[in-house]
Amino acid sequence: MASGLPVTTRLSADAIARRGLVEQAMHGDHDAFGRLAAGAIDRMHAVAWLILRDQHDAEDAVQEALVRVWRELPRLRDCDRFDAWLRRLLVNACHDVGRRHRRHAAMRLVELQVEPAATDGWRAIEDRERLGRAFARLSIDQRTVLTLMHYVGLTGPEIAAAVGAPLGTVKSRLRYASAALRAALEADDRVALPA
Repeated sequence: MASGLPVTTRLSADAIARRGLVEQAMHGDHDAFGRLAAGAIDRMHAVAWLILRDQHDAEDAVQEALVRVWRELPRLRDCDRFDAWLRRLLVNACHDVGRRHRRHAAMRLVELQVEPAATDGWRAIEDRERLGRAFARLSIDQRTVLTLMHYVGLTGPEIAAAVGAPLGTVKSRLRYASAALRAALEADDRVALPA
């Protein structure tokens, strides 16, 4: 260990430093907020892209969420819950952006940015594209719970907090989303089969 401190002590020091940044930002410190945003923006963008499936919409949602965070930060009750609160604001922003765009446009084609590794074969690329097409057919609520579960790694209660729904509703959405994803994959397989 470079610092000579046990991992638990370092984690506590990181948590204390982060808490300090949150408290400073709550009192209007732009630099502290900038450091918090810089530390979270890549994760936020990845989650927003998975939910919205569009680069520009994801950027809009992240920007909208960060504006909301800055405006609402003085009212945050528990500094230690900043990450959970940030996720909830991001999910809400994704849903708002998704609703706005549903009114103006039909369903978009999935744009996958596939950068295969040297050992990655065509089959793996086709599988990713197939999964991306199926994922794009899901509703925004279904994409949200699947993203939070499988990409972010949240538990059921954490997802419930992020989306503002009871745990039973989240479990139901996860079950229906998994079934819908399976059905979309099967439909894609039927279309791909030669006549």
